[in-house]
Amino acid sequence: MSNEEKVKLLEAFSAAWNAHDIDALMSMMADDCEFHTVAGPDVLGTSHVGREAVRKGFEAAWINIPDAAWSDSTHIVTGDRGFTETTFSGTNPDGTRIEARMVDVFTFKGDKILVKNAFRKNRPPLPAR
Repeated sequence: MSNEEKVKLLEAFSAAWNAHDIDALMSMMADDCEFHTVAGPDVLGTSHVGREAVRKGFEAAWINIPDAAWSDSTHIVTGDRGFTETTFSGTNPDGTRIEARMVDVFTFKGDKILVKNAFRKNRPPLPAR
């Protein structure tokens, strides 16, 4: 898979996140996939390993923040690594809002995503609208 094809994969992946389309997301993940969240008790945040765990981890984003959205995306690929920089926004259950730049670091395996490792600026919540 060329770097250009990988960029197109990341573009489709971002679109699936914004569509809250779990089936589309999982169709782009390798069978032995991993997802490392922006927060959690471990050095990698919270790690979800394997298709079912990753699926649940992805779905948790929309359960916890139903209006979650990613905008202003830039995708860069070099070899088996890719990077997406974007602005994440959404509303917490208490009504406060999140708006912060973030980066996802990807590892590819063949024509799929093997690892999604998420990083986000630690900005204080914004007041409810």
